Amino acid sequence: MTDDEAGRAAEGEDAPVPTPHPGDHGTQGDPGYQGQKSPYLRRLKLIEGQVRGVHRMVEDDTYCIDVLTQISAVTKALESVALGLVDDHIHHCVHDAAHSGDTEELDRKMDEIMGAVRRLMK
Repeated sequence: MTDDEAGRAAEGEDAPVPTPHPGDHGTQGDPGYQGQKSPYLRRLKLIEGQVRGVHRMVEDDTYCIDVLTQISAVTKALESVALGLVDDHIHHCVHDAAHSGDTEELDRKMDEIMGAVRRLMK
């Protein structure tokens, strides 16, 4: 059992989630967001700016509730990006695995998406 699997087992998760190897996109060869990379990068750049703004707020001793409000906005923005990636994964990777007829690949993609959803819900 790897350290990652042991950590998940200690947290009470049911089954280990397969960890994809770098560059492993199953039989498809590209990630589900491949055609929409630019909007994701733009959104992440905006979020990066928001995080820098929160950093400045703390440096400037901004009232704690105002800092928490901005942290909440950053969290929601990241969750929005994550949901977009989940949607892309389902509509591209899982969809393609389902149409390939390879049940093992489909099971692997389903395990991946469920693992991602579990992590997002923590």
